[in-house]
Amino acid sequence: MGYGGDYNPEQWPREVWDRDYEAFSLAHVDTVTVGVFAWAHLQPAEDRYDFSTLDAIVERATAEGKRIVQATPSGAMPPWLAHAYPEACRVDFEGRRHVYGQRHNACPSSPAFRRLSVAMASRLAERYGDNPAIVAWHVGNEYGGACYCPLCAAAFREWLRKRYGGLERLNAAWNTTFWSHTFTDWAQVEPPTVLSEHWRGPNHTAFQGVTLDYRRFMSDALLGGFVAEKAAIREHVPHTPVTTNFMGLYQPVDYHRWAPHLDFASWDNYPPEDPSASRTAARMALAHGLVRGLRGGAPFWVMEQTPSVTASRDVNAVKRPGVLRLWSWQSVAHGADAVLYFQLRQSRGACEKYHGAVLDHAGRTDTRLFREVAELGREFELVGDAVLGARTPARVALLVDWDSWWAVEMSDGPNRNVRYVDVLAAYHRALWQANALVDVVPVTADLGRYDVVVAPLLHVVKGDLADRVAEVVLRGGTFLTTALSGRVDEDDNAFLADVPGPFAGLLGLRVEETDAQRPDVVNPVVLSGTAHEARHVFEVVVPEDAEVLATYGADFYAGTPAVTRARRGAGSAWYVATLLDDGGVGAVVDGVLAEHGLAGPLADVPDVEVVERVAPNGTRYAFVLNHGAERVVTCPFDGVDLLTGRELRSGDDLALPPTAALVVRCP
Repeated sequence: MGYGGDYNPEQWPREVWDRDYEAFSLAHVDTVTVGVFAWAHLQPAEDRYDFSTLDAIVERATAEGKRIVQATPSGAMPPWLAHAYPEACRVDFEGRRHVYGQRHNACPSSPAFRRLSVAMASRLAERYGDNPAIVAWHVGNEYGGACYCPLCAAAFREWLRKRYGGLERLNAAWNTTFWSHTFTDWAQVEPPTVLSEHWRGPNHTAFQGVTLDYRRFMSDALLGGFVAEKAAIREHVPHTPVTTNFMGLYQPVDYHRWAPHLDFASWDNYPPEDPSASRTAARMALAHGLVRGLRGGAPFWVMEQTPSVTASRDVNAVKRPGVLRLWSWQSVAHGADAVLYFQLRQSRGACEKYHGAVLDHAGRTDTRLFREVAELGREFELVGDAVLGARTPARVALLVDWDSWWAVEMSDGPNRNVRYVDVLAAYHRALWQANALVDVVPVTADLGRYDVVVAPLLHVVKGDLADRVAEVVLRGGTFLTTALSGRVDEDDNAFLADVPGPFAGLLGLRVEETDAQRPDVVNPVVLSGTAHEARHVFEVVVPEDAEVLATYGADFYAGTPAVTRARRGAGSAWYVATLLDDGGVGAVVDGVLAEHGLAGPLADVPDVEVVERVAPNGTRYAFVLNHGAERVVTCPFDGVDLLTGRELRSGDDLALPPTAALVVRCP
């Protein structure tokens, strides 16, 4: 497995490089990512290039036997570019033209930025493309943000022409007879900003179809830069894989639209702060699953993680002893074939000078942090290539849809407190606690190999999705969805049918009304004799051919269905008409999994994760990860722990302490 991270030796004198490589050997670092933010010194002026420092960096890494990930530096443009071409700077949502600064700072529609970034990618590929030490190309960095400048407005109109063909279709998609919005010329279309269709922020829009399309367009515009740089690399480097580092559950960029253009997926693992270790672990597992699902279940890379602290939050806590190892093995358990750090040496100044690194400002190798990094590197070397290319044999699919994410949060009702990822994470967390093997996949994925399909907040229903879900149920599978699903088509226009639209017949019900309340208003829902809390959205359901599993306990709809199940063919379709608390979601998910016996081993042990990968040769590997505060006792299977050589038998005492991990080769 690849082990190492971002390395920026251009920030340091050559004698520091010598000490760095001595430390890298101690830490078992075998992979370095170079050149991510190197544009300004690679090209000091538009007409002048200087590769002397990068030449030395690549030569040294090659001589040291390191694998190199060569980056293109378009993640942050140099000052001279913004000065010479001010139109390359973004215009923000409020209509302000930015000047040079920060990063994520370039307009994706700028011809100058596109021309110069592609030229840089081409020169790098021509210069270093035949170096066998380069195992991957890393284009840009953490693509994101948005621009609303005149160049983007013109590009948006062209994007719309290609999507809709003519204004008649555009007007129908955006329902422009409302508020006298009918467009009679493409030039009349403006980007949706606070100056046009928004009045209280990005998620408060008068015409959801306009904003939904602009978000799709901006994701595609950013993708266009990646595709152009990749094409420039391919002119000189025909086979070395090309990727870029995603950011997990990141709303502005639809990673499913990007996936076909990647040779392998990668992402940066900086989980959001949460006082609960298990919730953090579940959230990381969701993001790992999402990234793995981008390429049909193929392994991915963790391109960045911090060995200790981040530097971008109000409070930046240190990873506790053992947590780095635990989280890193969790990455591998969920499909990572490389685990890299940002950064290998701590920067001396600017906003990330306190961001964690393998080597601190003093370059010490006798710290707790360095010892943990080195021990993890030793373990990765010990396991070697055993799990490379291994895949997760999941029978549960969790559907993720950026269009639904965008649409449900910009909808002018019923409740702006609903957050797509919060609901998605709640259902994933219940699957995670049950140790079910889960693939996190787009709505376009082939569902034929899954016994269970879970689709929270599937607000937008596109193409033949409803038919494909029905096929899963009719052949004996189970479908689970929630309130606010099946509401609109791909243009964000309501279905002229009973809610939940294309799913109503499959679910055997109709939603007659949708109530919404403040976050502090709770309606109890009784499920299997236990009361759970429901919040935010309460749909009033009329069952037509569905079994009632739970009912509301309050308000005028007390006693009406909150959870239902419809038998269809050989399978079943479940509906949760509200947003339940974790206990309620867990009870529903447990019931769904029980229909197929898909709860995994140790599902009754809190905060212990068991994940499997199957290697190309058929060998099964199991990972046991203790995210809890108690020792894990019972061994769930036979096998050999690859980290210790210990023979394991089902039922043995594992004696697995908190933050510990097992990597088991099963017979």
